[in-house]
Amino acid sequence: MAERIRKVDYFAMGVANRTGEAAKILAPIAAAGVNLLAFTGFPSGGRAQIDFIPENAAQFQAAAKRAKLRLKKKKTGFLVQGDDRAGAVARLLGRLAKAKINITAIDAVSAGKGRYGAILWVKPKDVRKAAKVLKAR
Repeated sequence: MAERIRKVDYFAMGVANRTGEAAKILAPIAAAGVNLLAFTGFPSGGRAQIDFIPENAAQFQAAAKRAKLRLKKKKTGFLVQGDDRAGAVARLLGRLAKAKINITAIDAVSAGKGRYGAILWVKPKDVRKAAKVLKAR
């Protein structure tokens, strides 16, 4: 399978950087049956930021509202899924570099069974251009 790249909605929120915080936040999302395509978290200025990339943005937003989560404004990222091979991410990033598109952040992992996945973000002003370069759906 070649790479499948698609634009995705993502939502971020700031949380306390302490044990169990993400688990507490994810519980009502899971209970609502929301499937997350990706989830990431990292320290940010003494707190933490967590990002949700839901399969269904409307379902996620409804669940987050019921759970009284204080989300930041919806943004756009790119989800990459493909065959794992040496240099897969390097080639992907090279396409963006050639187009002079700076990557804000990226997380990439081997998914096992010869597959890999990545989520990447660019500045909002570069989303349209990046989608064209990546041939994202």
